[in-house]
Amino acid sequence: MEVPVFDNLADGLLMSGVQAWQSTGNCLDKDPDLFFPERGASTRAAKAICNACEVRVECLEFALENRISFGIWGGKSGRERRLMLRSRREVSQRSSPDLTIL
Repeated sequence: MEVPVFDNLADGLLMSGVQAWQSTGNCLDKDPDLFFPERGASTRAAKAICNACEVRVECLEFALENRISFGIWGGKSGRERRLMLRSRREVSQRSSPDLTIL
């Protein structure tokens, strides 16, 4: 099966079922490779675009909720998102009452 290649994120989003917030992202007219860099490549430019974006929070939450491992979403890398999820789990576990019966 051939994987489609898009010139910009807008084309890719249109083909994949767009969330309402995605149509207003700063990334729409940018090269997707910027947001999916090779291992070790800089993520600064992508993060700068995200940090100035009005839908950054929605984008980040989408990536967290869908456990998206790769790429820059909402200004965070896959590694940064995994750390956020781990932190959320730890906070949730600490705030949940222990219902163990002795």
